[in-house]
Amino acid sequence: MTNQMDETNLQICSRCIYDAKTPGIKFDENGICNYCHLIEQLESEYKTGTPEGERLFLNIIEQIKREGKGKKYDCVVGVSGGTDSSYMLYKAVEEWKLRPLAAHYDNTWNSAIATENIRKITKALRVDLFTYVIDNKESDDIFRAFFKASVPELDGCTDIALAEVLYRAAGKNKIRYILEGHSFRTEGISPLGIMYVDGKYIDVIHKKFGNSPMKTFPNMRLFTFLKWIALKRIKKIRPLWYINYSKEEARGVLQQKFGWKYYGGHHLENRMTAMHHSYYFPNKVGIDQRNNSLSAAVRSGVLSREKALELYQQPPFLETELIEYFKKRLELTDEEFNEIMKKPLRTFHDFKTYKKTFERMRPFFWLMYKMNLVPKSFYIKYTSKKEI
Repeated sequence: MTNQMDETNLQICSRCIYDAKTPGIKFDENGICNYCHLIEQLESEYKTGTPEGERLFLNIIEQIKREGKGKKYDCVVGVSGGTDSSYMLYKAVEEWKLRPLAAHYDNTWNSAIATENIRKITKALRVDLFTYVIDNKESDDIFRAFFKASVPELDGCTDIALAEVLYRAAGKNKIRYILEGHSFRTEGISPLGIMYVDGKYIDVIHKKFGNSPMKTFPNMRLFTFLKWIALKRIKKIRPLWYINYSKEEARGVLQQKFGWKYYGGHHLENRMTAMHHSYYFPNKVGIDQRNNSLSAAVRSGVLSREKALELYQQPPFLETELIEYFKKRLELTDEEFNEIMKKPLRTFHDFKTYKKTFERMRPFFWLMYKMNLVPKSFYIKYTSKKEI
């Protein structure tokens, strides 16, 4: 297998499947991309999957238990009905003996499978669930605004809302720890490049392209973000950055113990997220974001590079009628939909955001990352002046 694709003549990383279209990509003298080197750095820092990494994480667990003593809950675990978050909740209760509060942001586009998965696992584990549901018309108006803006982040507002809901659940219950189910080994670290989202960006896009007031959307503006991390000092911990983790094994455990059901692919548990990853991003931006998880699978030895490239050449799974459902909910005619899909792509560089502020605050966020108050991925991508 060469490092060139005959169809496009693009250089491909000799270790994973990121190609030259990947934003901010660079190749060393051996043809290995900077993202592979970044994963190596993270594995070294967090001692991922090693006895030392396990010890580091178990020390954090003991700290969570000490600080949560006497409280009803000692941590918050975000749940989506997907593999990572469901497994995280199971591990938190059954193995780590924590007392979590499960928290879920419902953008009203959940698949039925995801909703049922959340119900099954929280009931079986006897875990309380805090769910924040946005007004469905308001949710659709925000999604419509991002679609009309012709920017890459069709579903970006969900990430901000979920983060804010987790912080609110923690703040309301005086909890200082949030456990997140992200694994850079299985998901990679998504390149920033043209993808970006923050609270100001959402406000600006919605004000310019939205139709109704934003009243129930749990936006996280800069002051609120700083309140959570600097004043409330709520820490975000990503256990899967420390310990061994296999999605395939996790699914098997969840299916056997809880009757949990798989929803067909990464990010497909939510219909808007599925629309973003399976159709919008490949067709609007020209990048298939399956390269993140497929590259991660190659790096971790789950897939051969050749097999990953073969899978990547196949079109993403697209749920039958999903595009029609999207148009119907957002009240778009066929003509409007096609016209917007053909419009030139705009990016966050064309709108006001907090990005420059984050860059100026880089030393502060370095300290926050060292104290586990923001994830390292935030520090790397959001405070750097360079695309990585």
